[in-house]
Formats: sequence, structure tokens, C-alpha cells
Amino acid sequence: MIFGAHCSTAGGVHMALRRAKSIGASLCQIFVKNNMQWFGQPPSKANLGLYQAELAASQLVHVFGHAGYLINLGAPSSKNRDTSIKSLVQEIEFGTLLGLPFLVLHPGAHLGSGEQAGLDQIVAGLDEVFSATKKSPLRIALENTAGQGSCLGYRLAHLGDIFDRVDQPNRLGICLDTDHFFAAGYDIRTPKRWDATIKEVDQLVGADQVLAFHLNDSKTDLSSRVDRHAHIGEGLIGKEAFRHIVNDSRFKSTPGCLETPKSKDLKEDIQNLGILRSLLKSKQLATKPRGRARLKTLSATVD
Repeated sequence: MIFGAHCSTAGGVHMALRRAKSIGASLCQIFVKNNMQWFGQPPSKANLGLYQAELAASQLVHVFGHAGYLINLGAPSSKNRDTSIKSLVQEIEFGTLLGLPFLVLHPGAHLGSGEQAGLDQIVAGLDEVFSATKKSPLRIALENTAGQGSCLGYRLAHLGDIFDRVDQPNRLGICLDTDHFFAAGYDIRTPKRWDATIKEVDQLVGADQVLAFHLNDSKTDLSSRVDRHAHIGEGLIGKEAFRHIVNDSRFKSTPGCLETPKSKDLKEDIQNLGILRSLLKSKQLATKPRGRARLKTLSATVD
């Protein structure tokens, strides 16, 4: 597995790549606009130029996006759901300008209408979004969820149902979050249970559809249905569980992205990346942290 972290684009999208480089990451996840606003401005030509130059110099193996948190395709018909569709279309357009391969997306919440009704809405919403972005090669990586509230995607069967029914499954992939797995009731702490979980992924969607992992420990217990990320080895999943996860040969070249809490100097990202790399049986894909002296000048604020 190849390791990196979600990085802030404060100061320009190119700054996320600099932050990733400063912590020794091999990949970077970004928001393509403010994640708590419906709409934003596309990157200017100048900012695109800075981004492309930084990307060429960074030697990052992967850069991909995460969709905004307001988007909810699973909601009943409403103004907010209509806005969610328009917002996701815009994010795909921005991601396409940046040359991103995919955007990670929380499937959505049914808000009381029931799981099947919510899944129907997600399928219809994705069909509408893909139809509006026909020229874009960018894919949507549906993320498994902890199942908090009425959020869908906490069962792998939900993701399988969406894949089975969308008009363009080739535009889909999945992103698997370790914390969300655990909180939803998938006990991934042993190699046997991890293999059983990935077998279910393969049967329902296809293991080859896994575009990325979010590597997070969990502050809450198995089946809690509460989404609270912890640093690697400081949660209830535990450090040893990540040993068999990061060494799974099926995902040797798959992005493994941290979404753990961080302070402005990003020291937690460096520590978590160090722990993950220490668990690898082969160090061939490991990247040593670089540029620690520059950390004080790089804000970790999420925009």
C-alpha cells in the first residue's frame, strides 16, 4: 500500500501538494473547493499553472479528491437534494480541470425515508450527475460509512446495490475506510476477519474497484455506528490490525490515505506515516519524511 494524507488547500491547491511533500507523503487527498459550502470558484489559470508545476516537481504517486460534506444524494426530493446534484457536478468539473482520477463521496443519508428509498435516490442522483458530466473521465469512489444517523453505505451490500443499478458503473469505484468498517460492525482486527471482509467486497463490487483506503483508527467501539477517527495505534482497532491491512498483497499499489486529527505543524501526519511504514514487510514503497524544517510555515487548516 502507498501512504499519504488528506492535505489542506489553504493558500491555493498547489499548497496541498507542498504540505504532502513536507510530511514525506507519497500521495495526497484534497477538497476541490470549500468542503462546507455548496459551490465555489474554479481554479484560475494562474493557480492551475502553479498546481501543475508543483505536481510535476512533487513526485507524488497519487493525487485525488474528496467531495464536500454537504452533498447528500440519498435525501428525499427537495431543494437540498437538487443542490447536492448541482454541487457534485461542479466538483467533478473542478476535479477534471485538475486532472484528478476520482473523487471520494459519502453515498448519502435517507433522512427517515428508509434505506431502500435512500438507495433509489442515490442511484438516480448518480445517473443524473454522470449524464451531466459525460465528457469527464473522473470517477466517483463511494465510501463505506460508519452508519451514523441515517447514513447509507455502512453495509457493503448498499454499495453493491448502487453498483448493480447505476447506468454507468464504469464511472464508479469505492474507497474503504478502516474506522468506518469497525464502527459499522466489521471486525477487521484479525487477518481472518479482514480477508472475510475483502471477500465480501470482491463478491459485491469487485476488489479491483477499490480505488483507495482511508487509514484511520477508531475512537469508538465495534458496531458503535459512531464515526470518530483516532491516530494509528491509539484507537480500538489497534496498531497490529494495520499490519495485515497494509501488507495485503491485493492492494500493494493502492493509495492508503490518513484522515486523522492534525495540528498546524502536521507532526501527527509524520508520526502516523512512520507507524504505517514500520508495519510494511517490504520497504520498497516507503518514502522517508522530507522537509521537516519547513513544517512551521505550512498551515494545516482545512478550508
